[in-house]
Amino acid sequence: MSKRIPESELIINSDGSIYHLNLKPEHLASTIIAVGDPDRVEKVSQYFDTIEFKMSKREFVTHTGTYKGKRITAISTGMGTDNIEIFMTELDALVNIDLETRMPKESHTSLNIIRVGTSGSMQADIPAGSMLASRYGVGLDTLMAYYTTDYTDLEANVAKAIQKKLGVSFLPYCIEGSKVLLKRLGNGLLIGNTATCPGFFAPQGREVRLKPAIPDIIERLSTISVGDFKMTNFEMETAGYYAMGRLLGHEVLSLNAIVANRITHEFAKDSYAIVDQLIKHTLDKIAE
Repeated sequence: MSKRIPESELIINSDGSIYHLNLKPEHLASTIIAVGDPDRVEKVSQYFDTIEFKMSKREFVTHTGTYKGKRITAISTGMGTDNIEIFMTELDALVNIDLETRMPKESHTSLNIIRVGTSGSMQADIPAGSMLASRYGVGLDTLMAYYTTDYTDLEANVAKAIQKKLGVSFLPYCIEGSKVLLKRLGNGLLIGNTATCPGFFAPQGREVRLKPAIPDIIERLSTISVGDFKMTNFEMETAGYYAMGRLLGHEVLSLNAIVANRITHEFAKDSYAIVDQLIKHTLDKIAE
């Protein structure tokens, strides 16, 4: 039997909204476009035909409206899988917990959550300016050390191969994204496998004043091969989305605007145009 969730475990604001996102269930569409940068929410909602709701709290900016008759919510998350854990947990609570009684609902609601973000390529043949959908996300962070889930043989083997290649003390995690959303939104995009790094500088092999412990981390990741699996790109959220999506029962897909290639040292001349192109692609595929 489900138990009532205590006030300390799920915090509800005095107005009835959920703590970090500051949203109520009626503010949320069943299809969500998630972006990292709060300023990018408006880059999505500018194409909406109508906007019914806006909210801003911390790094979480929310616009809900319609595009070609489809109700969509655009939300910013900030950077990193720690933010994604908060974001996904509170989104799930909005649809699967009665916030008044604090009881889990008897029937489960599954959301469609699409990350639209920037990414770097770790393969020479994936140039800046490309758009890529992530089949798998590989977490180089330790988020999944705090949760329990099942992995396929491929996912487990990839995680072990990466641990060995990088020589790290913890076991990374590998999670497949939504097959349903990949089929629906991946048409016309490159399909790849994305490494999620727990930082922008040393975890991605960048050196400013501090020398990274694994300065060639991107080059090492780019050579990993498990069957026909190879790493294609890297960013900071995808694996967290996929892991929490699997645990909570939501369809999640990460779409990436490739703005840099770390192998060829190329950076896109107009990264904003690539992101805008990906936003338009996403909206049109959702509306189909």
